[in-house]
Amino acid sequence: MIADSLKVLDSITLNFSQGGLLFMNITLAFIMFGVALQIKLDDFKKVISNPKSVIVGFTSQFFLLPLLTFIFLMILKPTPAVALGMILVAACPGGNISNFISGFAKGNVALSVTLTAIATLAAIFMTPFNFAFWGKLYAKSHPLLRPIEIDPIQMFQTVFILLGIPLILGMIFAYKFPNTTKKILKPINIFSIHLIIAIVFIQNGLGLLGGYYYSKILKLPEVDQRTISIETGIQNSGLGLVLIFNPKIFPPDLQLGGMAFIAAWWGIWHILSGLGLAYYWSRRPVKNS
Repeated sequence: MIADSLKVLDSITLNFSQGGLLFMNITLAFIMFGVALQIKLDDFKKVISNPKSVIVGFTSQFFLLPLLTFIFLMILKPTPAVALGMILVAACPGGNISNFISGFAKGNVALSVTLTAIATLAAIFMTPFNFAFWGKLYAKSHPLLRPIEIDPIQMFQTVFILLGIPLILGMIFAYKFPNTTKKILKPINIFSIHLIIAIVFIQNGLGLLGGYYYSKILKLPEVDQRTISIETGIQNSGLGLVLIFNPKIFPPDLQLGGMAFIAAWWGIWHILSGLGLAYYWSRRPVKNS
């Protein structure tokens, strides 16, 4: 019955604006600059000296989340288009917005930035692999199950432009102008929240909980548990939509409504739950572990 009720999504048509994507990227670069104001070089040295958190965060994003999504699909039994949309989103790397939310939640921002950068580059291989692997398990011969190719140069540019440049500029600015940074940090964070609400990204409740308890079971510090939870639950829905609307991957004659609707809706939902969880954590002290 659930599958029948979701069939209507397959015929939905969504218009994807390239101009909107450009605005989103500029906005994310601005948000990343604000995040960088709170980071010091020593924070990254601590991350490098403790690679366990990076490994746990990476496996949580690319292995745990797709697995939890597939288990949920086997229970829900939606249409193949909806299921493949969910799998595609789960296969995408963490979104840049997770860096801001991690800072708001009193998480490990340096770890968050590191995981986002590594996951974005790893998506060149891991996103096509996860989409093909889990997609075949659910809908082996469906026409939407198509090979995905991600341009490595484009992904490198994404990491460099959206993460690298704002990060470097923000850290230099905070170092050179510490007093000014203290004055503008709060207004930038408030403004960033409003911008984040205006642009949609992905959220997955299973990812938030799975990432948190996965790292908790592996006995990471709570500050890293919060960060990995957010990194796992916040997915790059922008990449998912770009892939869905790429005619070289998914020809326009296919019914893409279910996939596109899921990617777009999860992107909206993550704003509510991600910021809600961050607000909750921001009001709770981090336990020493």
